[in-house]
Amino acid sequence: MSKTSVQFGKIISQCRDLFSKKLQDYGPAWRVLRPSSITDQIYIKVNRIRTLQMTDVKMVDESEVDEFIAIVNYSIIGLIQLEKGLSNDFNENKEEILSLYDKYSHEAQALMERKNHDYGEAWRDMRISSITDLIYQKVLRTKQIEDNQGKTIVSEGLDANYFDMLNYAVFCLIKFSEQKNQFEPKTI
Repeated sequence: MSKTSVQFGKIISQCRDLFSKKLQDYGPAWRVLRPSSITDQIYIKVNRIRTLQMTDVKMVDESEVDEFIAIVNYSIIGLIQLEKGLSNDFNENKEEILSLYDKYSHEAQALMERKNHDYGEAWRDMRISSITDLIYQKVLRTKQIEDNQGKTIVSEGLDANYFDMLNYAVFCLIKFSEQKNQFEPKTI
């Protein structure tokens, strides 16, 4: 499992690098988004991945890897928004935002390590398409919880779903990184 933790850290580092560069380019413009809008962004990304996987036709020059990176970053954005609430303030401290990014990525890694222990890293024997379907299922569950104004009877809340989508996306990125020449994210 230490191999997975190292791989996780490398993937998160690459995702954070892109997040940081976009934060520099655009500022924290995403702070105006409600959690439901962030969930819909993740829905768009995972839906595109599924379409690519099922049709093998790509008409936009963004790879599955790019989309999984976006899912990681939007999941962390969702967790930040759940903590801070939405804002129209574009003068927020970028270091504080990056600190929150680090906080949630560390929490995601700790969760991944606990679950990997209990599940015996079963994800390693899964197909990327199956993990994609799990992300799709989680995003649909998240949309339902949001439509229920965040109320659940026996289910985990929004934050648990964001963490799961984040970790599943990292698993896919790890699997791509293990395939020769498949993990080459663009810094768009």
